[in-house]
Amino acid sequence: MNLFQLRAFDAVAREGSFTRAAARLFISQPAVTGHIKALEEHYQIPLLRRTARRVELTEEGTRLAAITRAIFGLVEEAQTMLEANRQLLTGRLEVAADGPHLVMPMLASLRARYPGITVNLRLGNAQETLAALLSEHADVAVLTEVEPRKGLHLQPLIESRICALVPAGHPWLAEPAGIGLEQLDQVIMVLREPSSITRRTFDEACLQAGVQPKVLLELDSREAVTEAVAAELGVGVVSSMEVSRDPRVHAIPIRGDGLVNRHVVGCMERRRELRLIQAFFELAPGADVG
Repeated sequence: MNLFQLRAFDAVAREGSFTRAAARLFISQPAVTGHIKALEEHYQIPLLRRTARRVELTEEGTRLAAITRAIFGLVEEAQTMLEANRQLLTGRLEVAADGPHLVMPMLASLRARYPGITVNLRLGNAQETLAALLSEHADVAVLTEVEPRKGLHLQPLIESRICALVPAGHPWLAEPAGIGLEQLDQVIMVLREPSSITRRTFDEACLQAGVQPKVLLELDSREAVTEAVAAELGVGVVSSMEVSRDPRVHAIPIRGDGLVNRHVVGCMERRRELRLIQAFFELAPGADVG
């Protein structure tokens, strides 16, 4: 069976015209006529009635048209899928994140699936990351504890929990279930700045529980907190997503309410249908990519 002949017949059946069918297939009208004539002669069956005004399908032609529409409909569906993915062979994606731990595995998956895409990653605190997204300096962002707002599309990722960070050899390491939040009352601590999401979550949990730690140092990075704890200047807090592999410090669970942070990936609502942005969302942990 000659698929070129079937394609020509399908185009005429859809368009109702040899001229429009030729334009649809980007070939000449005589070529369309020749393909259909050859098809009819080979199978000794009339498929079309040609009149001065229009082209009509015979009964056999109507039955064949139902089949070819299904066949070439699937071909067009396959072409649409392939074209959509071809658009991701190249491109540039601006990504912002309030920490590296969630976004880096996503970027690794993006690189593996679409190696031609260039990514520019900007890391900052929660406020800087949200501002980059809202000002459209970032196409997508990985954020923590963001309130829903009009025009912003958010997709949940995972939850993390606040842990205590103590130096190696600390007595609390002997407690396998961790410590209760109340054990941090009047304890000397080294914490991130008050605008930090981790610090804000911890402070709110302490307020609700009536716990009052003694804050010795306020530091502007998690790396600085790690160094301060390693130097035994005090106890720190860290998200379970950001636990350091530094052997000088150890993270231990804190039992208590309100110590959970929710992480999301977001983009501007009006841009969520862009193929490159969709591809990033599909790489999010737990995303339905089927």
